[in-house]
Amino acid sequence: MKGYVLDYINENEFKKLERALKKYNMLAYKKLNFEYYPSIRDGKFLGELKSQNKAAGSETYELKLPSDAMFTQIHGDVTLIYTVYKNEQTVMLDTITPSDILLEGHKSELTTYKGIMISKKNAKQDMFKIDLLKQLQQNK
Repeated sequence: MKGYVLDYINENEFKKLERALKKYNMLAYKKLNFEYYPSIRDGKFLGELKSQNKAAGSETYELKLPSDAMFTQIHGDVTLIYTVYKNEQTVMLDTITPSDILLEGHKSELTTYKGIMISKKNAKQDMFKIDLLKQLQQNK
């Protein structure tokens, strides 16, 4: 078998994150499935190397996915975190961040405020951030 095998630390949780990513950020989902996963399978590990474990022969990477600038400022970067086990030729997909907003979006439909999706738990805080960023953009 050629290349690396993609596996999951928690497949059920990861699939929920992927479905939410597909629903709320199609560009990131397409890049992930049609560019990043094939490259990772071929052994081209994308993203920033975060840690190495020489004893286990593993490396952990964080790959920033494309996202809207306003979404990034409100909720943080959309990032794939994965671990490569070179001896076993396996890539363990860990999580996609920001997982809290993606999991919330998987459970129920998220609302938007001025074109940006907001959390139901932190709606007031998210709306405040959006208003503040919009005001800063207007004052430039």
